[in-house]
Amino acid sequence: MSPYHFRAEPGTGPDAPVIFLFHGTGGDENQFFDLAGQILPGARRVAPRGDVSENGALRYFRRTGEGVYDMADLKQRTEAMADFVRAQIGEARPSRVLGLGYSNGANILASIMFGAPDLFDAAVLMHPLIPFAPEEADFAGRDVLITAGRRDPIAPAGASQALADYFSANKAAVQLAWHEGGHEVRPEELAAIGKFL
Repeated sequence: MSPYHFRAEPGTGPDAPVIFLFHGTGGDENQFFDLAGQILPGARRVAPRGDVSENGALRYFRRTGEGVYDMADLKQRTEAMADFVRAQIGEARPSRVLGLGYSNGANILASIMFGAPDLFDAAVLMHPLIPFAPEEADFAGRDVLITAGRRDPIAPAGASQALADYFSANKAAVQLAWHEGGHEVRPEELAAIGKFL
C-alpha cells in the first residue's frame, strides 16, 4: 500500500520512460498530468499528491514561513518520497527516470536528488527555492533544467542561479531557462521543457 495518494498512467511498452510529477503548493496530482502526456507521449506517468496541508493547500513538506523550511520535516518527507519513487520504479529500471516539479514540487524533487543523485536521469525544476546549501554530490551523466522568472518574488533569480551553479559544480549538465515574469508558468517555459525532455 502506497503512503501517498497518486495518479498513474502506464507507459507504452517495456522500454517506456517514467516521469514523476510533483505539483506546486495548492495543486494536486492532476496539475501536470496531461501536460506530461503531451510532452512525452507513451511515457509512464506517476503523480503523487502532497500529504501536508497548509491552510488547506497541499504541499510536500512543512514550512514556518515563506522560504523558511522545517528542515527536520523536509528530511523525513524527502526520505519517504524517495522510497515511494524507488518502489514505483521497481526492480527493472525503465529506459529513463525523469522528474518534473513546480515550486514546492520542484523543492521536494531537488531535495530527493541531493540525497540520491543516481535516482533520476533528468529533472525539470520549475521555480525552485532551496534556501540552504546542499551537500556535495556526483551528478555526472544527469541532466537538469531549471526554469525561472527574473522577477519571481517567491523564488528569487539569485537563488535560481545559485542552484544551477550547484548542479554544474557537481557535474550535472545544466540548462537555465529564464522568462521575464514572476512565479507563473509561461508558454516559453513550457517550450523549453518540451525541448529538454
